[in-house]
Amino acid sequence: MKQRRRTWTRIVFFVISCLLLVVISGFVYEWIASKQDKLQYPPLGKMVDVGGYRLHIRKLGSGTPTILLESGSGESSLSWRDIPENLSSFATVVSYDRAGYAWSEEAATPRTGENIVRELHLALKNTDIQPPYILVGHSLGGMYSRLYAQTYSDEVAGLVLVDARPENDARRTNEIYAKERPKVNPSPLISILLERSGAFRLFPNFILTGRVEHQDRKSFVNIVASPKYFRSVAEEGDLASTTENAIRGQHLGNLPVRVIARGIQQNLTQFGISKRGNEQIEQSWQMGQREMLNISTNSKFIVAKKSDHMIIHDQPELVIQVIRELISNINHPRSTVAKTNTDD
Repeated sequence: MKQRRRTWTRIVFFVISCLLLVVISGFVYEWIASKQDKLQYPPLGKMVDVGGYRLHIRKLGSGTPTILLESGSGESSLSWRDIPENLSSFATVVSYDRAGYAWSEEAATPRTGENIVRELHLALKNTDIQPPYILVGHSLGGMYSRLYAQTYSDEVAGLVLVDARPENDARRTNEIYAKERPKVNPSPLISILLERSGAFRLFPNFILTGRVEHQDRKSFVNIVASPKYFRSVAEEGDLASTTENAIRGQHLGNLPVRVIARGIQQNLTQFGISKRGNEQIEQSWQMGQREMLNISTNSKFIVAKKSDHMIIHDQPELVIQVIRELISNINHPRSTVAKTNTDD
């Protein structure tokens, strides 16, 4: 019995030692690889100081007005893929990373919409990128774009909201989510541990499925994923209500506004939401899209028939077309019909 006990003790000790060796090796591997990434994947644009920390901002093309791209929650400047290059053929286009995202440094201030908008304004000023601006905001970035237009109204010539997050959506759906109890993304701490251990780099197709699209996983692992990123994304989500409150009941006069809404319902059943709950959440979202027409007397509604939430990936050509037409209307004013509906 004693001999058998010693044998099992040795086996358990050996297994634990092997597991610890694997984990430590993963941490060392990730540390070395992340150092190499900084050399292999330098910023595509400039690093601009906004008060003790720097944002990554990239400018392409020429002409006026300047198009400003504001990404959604967890989405970096890279999420726009080829859209900036295509826009730069006829206009100046600026994409950037909010504090903590991709190449941008982590902020010293809370991730409220007010601070995010102020940082962008300062970055534009410090790089001498002059207004007027066309703000293009996707998802959560749509709320930040609306707040920017509200805060610096004299600088904004137009607004394009790409399946933007409505300010009343959380109020309508909080009860639904509480009842459904869906699967949620890992906490920032778990995500940081996965990143630090090399799990994202070693098993991207397993861990990132349903979280990052396949063609974006390489850039996510090599550029985006970091402790500062996971902390910033989580804090933005926690403080999103401050932006919702800031733009609730907003009216931007006759500012040209284009609302592009998804035409394909998101499938939340994969996250544990019931079919009925999924339909209720979608109804709330679509209601909010149409309510955003009321923020201006010069608004237009476009449905992206072939897209779900990631319209910038599913139908980038539609986003470019809407921006181009908006700039054309601004540069060559003509009579427009407010609050019209267009399907694509």
